[in-house]
Amino acid sequence: MSNKPLIILSALACLALAGCGEKGPAEQAGAKVDQAAEKAADAVEQTGDKAKETAEKAAGAVDEAADKAADTAEDAADKASDAVDDMKKDDTAE
Repeated sequence: MSNKPLIILSALACLALAGCGEKGPAEQAGAKVDQAAEKAADAVEQTGDKAKETAEKAAGAVDEAADKAADTAEDAADKASDAVDDMKKDDTAE
């Protein structure tokens, strides 16, 4: 049996292992793309968090404004009712 296949396989294995040590241009570019994607994902997450926070603040402001509007409407209704009562008293007094 010939040792040629064994020698060829050994040489290929050495070349493969030697090639694994350093990153070539494609691997370096891939790493940079991975880093950029990770930074973009972080930025999107931070933007989402800020948007959620802003929405929660806006919801609180809307709730507060609605409460104030309800209080104002209730006060106006009370005043109108009092005015009607006063007018009825004036009509009965005459």
